[in-house]
Amino acid sequence: MSENIIPCVNQDYKPMNKVIILLGPTGVGKTEASLLLAKALDTEIISADSMQIYRGMDIGTAKPSKEQREEVKHHMIDIADPSDSYSVGRYVEDVKPIIERLHGRGKIPIVVGGTGLYIKAMTRGIFSGPSADWKLREELTALEEEQRGSLYTYLQELDPEAASKIMPADTRRIIRAIEVCLKTKQGMSEVQQKLTQPLPYEFIKIGLTRDRKELYRMIEERVDKMIESGFVDEVKKVIEKLNKSNSPIHPFSSMQAIGYKEIGMYLAGEVPLEEAVRLIKRNTKRYAKRQFTWFKKEADIRWVDITGVYDSNNIFRLIEQNFNGFREQVI
Repeated sequence: MSENIIPCVNQDYKPMNKVIILLGPTGVGKTEASLLLAKALDTEIISADSMQIYRGMDIGTAKPSKEQREEVKHHMIDIADPSDSYSVGRYVEDVKPIIERLHGRGKIPIVVGGTGLYIKAMTRGIFSGPSADWKLREELTALEEEQRGSLYTYLQELDPEAASKIMPADTRRIIRAIEVCLKTKQGMSEVQQKLTQPLPYEFIKIGLTRDRKELYRMIEERVDKMIESGFVDEVKKVIEKLNKSNSPIHPFSSMQAIGYKEIGMYLAGEVPLEEAVRLIKRNTKRYAKRQFTWFKKEADIRWVDITGVYDSNNIFRLIEQNFNGFREQVI
């Protein structure tokens, strides 16, 4: 890395409530670039990845290595067990004091990740309803199986406005709307008007992007490396831990993560390993496509095209070169 691409921040400098967000689709190259950026700014990284929060889920979530986390301190990694339920509302609550502490030390936090919902919650606010009541959901699901269409009729009675916005066949959303009504004693529409407020900071959003074909090839290579690195054994250990947890939560959010779900199918004898790997690659590429779509809705992202660039130092230089007045914006 060349020296003084971005100068280290003077310890007396006050960040003026600024937060850098480095975002982009899975596999694009955020991790290495974020380490260089954090070192240059003498600061720390906050993960915005909804699956890196889980302990023991390292390979499949492309979690920064132990060595990388020793180089630069990371927050919001390994803070929950795979059996825990963790919401976007809780994420925002947990992140704010971390940002405040870093600001208090004269540092600009760097948020890194691809979970669009987390980023939206921080920058624009988001609906935060009651947590999932799995027992209630099971009861509602059983009711719908006994009498098709009964839940939609029930929702029409509880909250006609919400029902008018949901297709009668969309059972998942119908159940959630009913759940909100019963738990809050208010209609879904009324609750949704009470958004969590965005965090009160000036966000500098940097987006990394690549040619789709190049990104998809890199995703396929990464999945192959995951398997070679012992991903199957990792999933097996996570499942064993979940089976011993006696948690009432079902299904586990952690096991809905791409990779864990497919390898779980293989371990259950539902598909051969080759098919599980194919599904992981397919589903990861689909997820990357959805991330692109999601981030298009996020305002003020300064995109940096790193197509054909693989060295993290060169990616870092492109970030600096693509931002006229970047130093002035940040420091």
